[in-house]
Amino acid sequence: MKDLEKVNESQLFSFWKNFSMGLLVMMGTLFLSRIMPFYFSPIIGLVAAAFLYTMLYNNKVRKSSTCMVVPYSMFYCMIVYAFSSIILNVLDIWNIVAVPKELSFFNDPFMPALLLDPVCFVVLVIFYMRRNKLTICIDCKISKGLTIERGKLGEILNVESKLQLVNLIWLFAILSVIIWTYYGVWYYQHAIVNSRDWYVFVWLNIIAFILDELYFASRYYNIYLDLKENDEIITEEELNDMTTKTYLRFYVVCGNKVFINKRVADPHRQKQYVFDTPFLTKRNVNGITTAEVHGIIQRLTGIRDGELRFFYGRKSLDIAKHRILRYFYFLDGSPEDYDMNLDGEWIDFELMKVVYNERPNAMSLTMLTDISRMVTVILTQKLFYDRGYRKIKIKSYHPTFDLREVREKNYDFQDDKWLRIAMYNSDTRGFQFRKWWAKFSNSRKNGNNKDGQWQQRQ
Repeated sequence: MKDLEKVNESQLFSFWKNFSMGLLVMMGTLFLSRIMPFYFSPIIGLVAAAFLYTMLYNNKVRKSSTCMVVPYSMFYCMIVYAFSSIILNVLDIWNIVAVPKELSFFNDPFMPALLLDPVCFVVLVIFYMRRNKLTICIDCKISKGLTIERGKLGEILNVESKLQLVNLIWLFAILSVIIWTYYGVWYYQHAIVNSRDWYVFVWLNIIAFILDELYFASRYYNIYLDLKENDEIITEEELNDMTTKTYLRFYVVCGNKVFINKRVADPHRQKQYVFDTPFLTKRNVNGITTAEVHGIIQRLTGIRDGELRFFYGRKSLDIAKHRILRYFYFLDGSPEDYDMNLDGEWIDFELMKVVYNERPNAMSLTMLTDISRMVTVILTQKLFYDRGYRKIKIKSYHPTFDLREVREKNYDFQDDKWLRIAMYNSDTRGFQFRKWWAKFSNSRKNGNNKDGQWQQRQ
């Protein structure tokens, strides 16, 4: 499964490109606001937001595997900036709030950076604090997999997206302090706006954005070189020449014990061993029947009377021709009745829980992902109804389960519904309001549909 750990070079480039496009939009907004009539500034901001929204929409349609949280946050930056500018000017016209002339796009000069930089700082701080609860992040985890599930690429995107947000927060914080300090201390010394003023209010931001782009370009090029040196890069040519592969993973279960090899070499750490199932295989095919899968696990275990049960499967979006299918193979009787001719031993699931909670690094990433999905789906169903409301009001209650229950209950681990509920439920802030708003919107939509049908019948 080494190919699944590799990073597509185009994905790394797309990640940097999306970040760069966001900064270019910021630069374009400031530059166009400088050369065009000032009253066009909020329109320019809305056009910039529309451009970023188009980027987000195209990424969603193409089902790209890159992270879009930074362009998503910049989209909101431009929306908040445009409407804040409009609201301030309306309040100024109505004499409700006295707005400095440099913040009014009806006056000359208008300095958009005085508003843009603080707005971006505040919005980015909010996004950073809520980055794990954003709709775009939840949808990404559901459709593309958790960070640990996506291997090296998931690790890079997780770390670097956080770094990008922190970088932009500091960038806009420093620019806000410099610009407002200059505005309060030196700006009013001049009767008219001179070239130094324009340099501070416009070109300082643009230069800072360019330097930031160059920094990240250098950073991601060095990451690319490191990955290439460690043979963790897969090129477009290799992807095109690659045959379709289906990886099969089996968890052989007897009672409350699972057969595990505790001496599997960790591909990410030299001379380190992790827990994993020894029942792994791959087929150079796109589809495989249940009968074929059953025959494979019978040959691997030498046991013919086990019960095959589908766990879940996922197609790799990072390497489109690969997919992984997981299965349970339940055995009757006791573990002592079976002699496996493979390296490994029967491990009690209670011990696996301890390892999972206290030493997750002792498991392979794929096994950690599989157990995480199983635990999340089962515990979420025990705690919440399918609409997201709690079954048990006592929040200190922690349900449990074992492998016998997994076999008896026949849970559907393929359905992503319970993962979504685990990430967004009645324990989450704003849940009640969003439920009410969704119900209100649906009722209005249904009401409009009924009116239309009535008019049609008339």
